[in-house]
Amino acid sequence: SLPAFTAQANLGISPRPRAMLSIAATSLPAFTAPLLPHATRVAAPVMKAEGEIGVTPPLGVWDPLGCLAEPVDYPRRDYRRYVELEIKHGRIAMLATVGVLTTEAGFRWPGYLSKSLDLKFADLPGGCFDSYNAVPALGWLQIVGFVIFLELAYGATDPSKEPGDVGGISWVRYDDP
Repeated sequence: SLPAFTAQANLGISPRPRAMLSIAATSLPAFTAPLLPHATRVAAPVMKAEGEIGVTPPLGVWDPLGCLAEPVDYPRRDYRRYVELEIKHGRIAMLATVGVLTTEAGFRWPGYLSKSLDLKFADLPGGCFDSYNAVPALGWLQIVGFVIFLELAYGATDPSKEPGDVGGISWVRYDDP
């Protein structure tokens, strides 16, 4: 036992931590992942022709979620609907950004936001989260209800028009190069 004591003294490790280290070292294989079988070779993706939906030169089709997969194995909407939703959500995000910028600049509607709570539009703080927390729950219910009404009444694009073309006859339309 004396040689072991001198070896431990030379290393500067007392017997208790050394025993703990040896237990940890012997239990490491219990925490390793099992060996996985070799992966089978996956067929190369089929690229669509130039000019088709989803083709981005020089990369080809970028469709990581398989939205353009054929045949369709699950119920999904037409790709046109995805384009309409992307345009609509982009427009909503732009309006939200303008709203935050105008309230930060100090522009407010005149009058009351909530007469029962004696809360005026001028009392609302600027900024995204501060103004969100200042609006009462009933106010948010009215906002969400109005957005749902707009979505159901005017949200769908006429199938004879291009996606996102919601303007009337006076709307100027440009050719996309």
